[in-house]
Amino acid sequence: MSVYLLLLCLALLQHEGRARPDPPGCSSAEAVRVAEEALEQINQDRTDGYILSLNRLYDLSHTSEQEKGGLHYKLTIDVMETKCHITSRKPWKQCEVRDLGNLPVYGVCQVSAFADTQVRLQNYTCALHEVPATAVVDACPDCPTAENLNEPVIKETANLSLKRFNEESNLANYFTLENITKASSQWVVGPSYFVEFTIVETVCSKKTYATELSSCPPMNCQFAHRGLCSGSHMTLDDQLESINPAEKKDSFFSDHKPVDVKCEIYEPQAAKVEEHAHAKEGSGHTGHHNHNHTHLHPHEHMHSVTPASDTNQSKPRGLFGTVVDQPASPRSAPLASSCPGPRRHNLGLERLKL
Repeated sequence: MSVYLLLLCLALLQHEGRARPDPPGCSSAEAVRVAEEALEQINQDRTDGYILSLNRLYDLSHTSEQEKGGLHYKLTIDVMETKCHITSRKPWKQCEVRDLGNLPVYGVCQVSAFADTQVRLQNYTCALHEVPATAVVDACPDCPTAENLNEPVIKETANLSLKRFNEESNLANYFTLENITKASSQWVVGPSYFVEFTIVETVCSKKTYATELSSCPPMNCQFAHRGLCSGSHMTLDDQLESINPAEKKDSFFSDHKPVDVKCEIYEPQAAKVEEHAHAKEGSGHTGHHNHNHTHLHPHEHMHSVTPASDTNQSKPRGLFGTVVDQPASPRSAPLASSCPGPRRHNLGLERLKL
């Protein structure tokens, strides 16, 4: 009988071992899958800022949920900011990580997720830190350094850039400034300023008189286009001093303050959904005229746009967690064995633990 009981206990232990697999390490394919898919859902949940990219899986633990047939993961993920704004709704793997010349940002996300054949995000908290200017200058003396977003010259750069975009674009309506999101400066032949800012479509068409543009409200509906712009503005201080006040208005601002701008406009998800419904029903545009705005359908546009990639546009965002900017702080070593996983980026900053 004792031998029988011993064999039964061994069988039960083996069965329990199969039901509760050993925790995967930070480099295992399954753990990386969970981290990557959870980060995709974090980016989809967020309403502001830039899309985050996975740098490495720093630590993890999991518990078995047999009644659900999966595992509950707690992950610590190191992330880096990309050049893609949240408004684009692009998958993070399609976005380029910011390098030293683009005000890099890194951070840590604490993530809870359930995983079986799919990964379902439960909650998250992310803390982001801008790479210190001293670290940037040490590694890249000629790179631009961060500026205060509220400086008058930064606001001027954004406004001049937007003005040029509105003048040169072939979009149906004017766009207005939404938020300045990044700002930096660099000495070239004079002080040069660089900005990134978001814009939103207004109700004013390109036929609107210039004197009326200051009162153009943003288009307040789900069909409004939005976009991300990068602009630059170079000032020449020595030339400013040599020009008399009467010449400044006509000559200096038009000829001696070169402004460059590049904007990426994102197609509203609502327009994509409606177009798909129209195509499916074969009904043309019978329902479109009820929207009471000047928007054109995607296939009527005379400009190049980037479709939004979000397939969950109708779901509320910002429900699962938060992302905050705060100073970096020391953290404890990972508890799991074979953690952390390898870094995908370090920007050449070995002393800064990204």
